[in-house]
Amino acid sequence: MSSVNSNINSELFNRSQKVAPGGVHSPVRAFKGVGGSPLFFKSAQGAYLTSVEDQKYVDFCMSFGPMILGHRDADVQNSVLEMINTAWSFGACEPYSLALGEWLQNEVPHLEKLRFVSSGTEAVMSALRVARGATKKNKILKFHGCYHGHVDNMLVKAGSGLAGEAVSDSAGVSAEVADSTIVVPLDNIQALEKAFAVHHVDLAAAIIEPLPANFGLLPQREVFLQALKDLCLKYNVLLIFDEVISGFRVSIGGMARILKIKPDLVTYGKILGGGFPVGCYGGRSDLMELVAPQGPVYQAGTLSANPVGMVAGLETLKKIKTNSVIQVINERTKNWTKKLSEAFQTEKIPISITQFGSLFWFYPNSILMNEPSKLSISSTSSLLSTPITKISNWNNGYPRSIEEFPKNTADVYKTFFHELLKRGIYLPPNAYEVGFMSYAHTDELLDSLIEKFVEAGRISAKI
Repeated sequence: MSSVNSNINSELFNRSQKVAPGGVHSPVRAFKGVGGSPLFFKSAQGAYLTSVEDQKYVDFCMSFGPMILGHRDADVQNSVLEMINTAWSFGACEPYSLALGEWLQNEVPHLEKLRFVSSGTEAVMSALRVARGATKKNKILKFHGCYHGHVDNMLVKAGSGLAGEAVSDSAGVSAEVADSTIVVPLDNIQALEKAFAVHHVDLAAAIIEPLPANFGLLPQREVFLQALKDLCLKYNVLLIFDEVISGFRVSIGGMARILKIKPDLVTYGKILGGGFPVGCYGGRSDLMELVAPQGPVYQAGTLSANPVGMVAGLETLKKIKTNSVIQVINERTKNWTKKLSEAFQTEKIPISITQFGSLFWFYPNSILMNEPSKLSISSTSSLLSTPITKISNWNNGYPRSIEEFPKNTADVYKTFFHELLKRGIYLPPNAYEVGFMSYAHTDELLDSLIEKFVEAGRISAKI
């Protein structure tokens, strides 16, 4: 890499701080979790980002998940350009959202009816409103560490966007709103049963990321997720799966298809828009028919089902299916993280990797760091070393709740992140955000990066 002209980046960040809070338009972009000033990027292609200082970085953030095909995939770009030359926004009915909606209905059986919105947060907000409208109850059960967008009553013990703050809640959320949320730890069936027994009369819904990936990567035991489904059925509480991250990444039908658990409502985003702002909520017909104009639950949006996002999403999903993209990058990620784990073990680098499908997460191996931990792990390996249907073995020995995080997670990651940045590799700028693989990350590219990860690991672990 050539030398970095830091003056350009510094000037842009100084100007940006006069325009936006913290100089950013989403908190995790600010590098607060890793220190230093955020990088400004001017272009992206395939597996790479190019900074305003003309430095190329291998990107494992991938816009926090949407770019499963890589940046500016040629087929998706052609569809987008054709749509831009046709129309930008109608504010009226059009065939583009219909085409995407019909494709989704055909591929995802539990999407009996759906509504497009403009973000994952909007999708969650709307699904919760439907749940309250359907049940005439007001409380929502969520899980400690799961993030469901910046809806007021979901910003209670949320995910990585608030990690490291003095409190886990957001200022500006009233006590009355916060009190409408019941928070339960992940991977704790006893606490879950108690919460339902005490609060079920007031519970409209339970919402969960069936693959928690907003505060570390915390694959849950099948028995825990099935217990949640069973309790919802027992107490007549709606089950909402937040598949904004896992939807169309772990499988076309998301975790719901893998688990064979049918949620009452589900939310999507990220990959669904092919890199453009799109969200979606849907589920049972009887619940979705409560949404205006058919029913009394109001929800609207000027740019909902924006045609550019609709065609980008449909082209992305078709290509994912036609090219077996999910299977390819799942296997690619499994093989790469296995090689990386073995290299870390050989070098006695105390960094572990949790991997699920095309998601991965680095965190300190507490045993090698001589730090007490609830975990009994001594090595790192892939979570998908068993067939995808054998769910019970996915996460043996790996963190399943935030209570199991090593205490020095943030400190180790901070050094690891910056050492990789020096070597032209861009990870999410927060210790609790997960990494994303794309179709554009070839085996050759990935293999060429292993020694750079080892070098960064040695330094971050002070070896």
